[in-house]
Parts: sequence; C-alpha cells; structure tokens
Amino acid sequence: QVQLGESGGGLVQAGGSLRLSCAASGRTLSSYVMGWFRQAPGKEREFVTAIGRTGGNTLYSDSVKGRFTISRDNAKNAVHLQMNSLKPEDTAVYYCAADRRGTTMSRRSYNYDSWGQGTQVTVSS
Repeated sequence: QVQLGESGGGLVQAGGSLRLSCAASGRTLSSYVMGWFRQAPGKEREFVTAIGRTGGNTLYSDSVKGRFTISRDNAKNAVHLQMNSLKPEDTAVYYCAADRRGTTMSRRSYNYDSWGQGTQVTVSS
C-alpha cells in the first residue's frame, strides 16, 4: 500500500494562494488515480479534485473549479494542488488520496484506498 503525506497548508488571507503537495512512498504513484478531499469542522469529507494516472485528465468540484489546479509529477512520486483566490469557506483539513484501481476518476471517498494524514488550510476574511 502506498503511504501518503501532505504538506503546504497554513494560514492565508482571503484572495491569497497556497500550494499543497502530496508525497508518496512505498509504491509508485503512476498506477494510481489521485485525489484531494477536504473536511471542515462539523462537516463531512468532500471531494475537491482528482487527476488521472498520466495527468492528462482532471476533475473538479464546482466549488473550486477555475480557482484550484491539480497536477502530478510521476517521476517525483508527487501530486500538487495549487489553490488561488482562496475564500474563507475553503478552510478545512485537506487530504491526499490514492485510488489503486487507476481507471476512472471518482468523487467518492470510498473508492480511494490510501490517505494522508491531512494538512490544515485556514483562510481568514
């Protein structure tokens, strides 16, 4: 099973940017569909974005489309999430996840087998 670890979270003002990274170990990420999810206090974990194995296909939630960009570097076994025009409602713990099926990009958390520990993103108004 692949081990995942997120970094890059922090406190930023509304309108600012952050870049999250997800580093993998134990397995190569090139055979996995990768996703980012987030969970705000008192809310369920929600889908943010996903990327296909080669990086050629991406999927975004409506709430982040046009502001967030997912990318991957299979050579470095890493996935990134560039977050621009951040809003207070983006405040959450962000999780990186890997889907070993590697076929279709899913919005469903139960399709992802491996998860990181999460990184906190706080957007102040």
